[in-house]
Amino acid sequence: MHHALRFYSANQELVIRFYMFGGSLTRLPLVGGIIKNLLDRYAVTQHSARSLTPAEAKKALAAATSIAVGDCKCRKVFKNCDRPVRTDIVFGAGFEVFTDVRKDEYESISKEEAFRIIDECSRKGLVQMLLQCRNDVYALCNCCTCCCVPLRLKRDYGIKNVVCRGYEIQDKKI
Repeated sequence: MHHALRFYSANQELVIRFYMFGGSLTRLPLVGGIIKNLLDRYAVTQHSARSLTPAEAKKALAAATSIAVGDCKCRKVFKNCDRPVRTDIVFGAGFEVFTDVRKDEYESISKEEAFRIIDECSRKGLVQMLLQCRNDVYALCNCCTCCCVPLRLKRDYGIKNVVCRGYEIQDKKI
């Protein structure tokens, strides 16, 4: 998992543009359905998101031993709104990878600060998305519905498995 996450972290802006390009290909005649099925399968096996309530998001972070915050790449790349950008919370393997690969972009924060970010983002209408690479969660992004790549892929292109609702939070340190 760390190799895939390391690649994603180093190329995040390019990868999310590629995801949206792939989504747009689902509208092509003849091959669109095949592409949609491939992207759905990719979401199930490789990279997807889970929408959470603010309480669920805090519960997910409660087990984290290391937490950092950085900019939401969806909003930095697509700029569809002016909501807060410093809302991407990484933890577990995400903390290890993102604070190493993007040293200047992520800073360590306390759980209390992470909870404050979740509360503030929720008040501003942002949604909490728990991101996972393969079966390991690595980040909790507080994103808007107009920029969030997983939400847009599901809503605009019908890639249903890219976003699921809820997450069974394990009582373990991450």
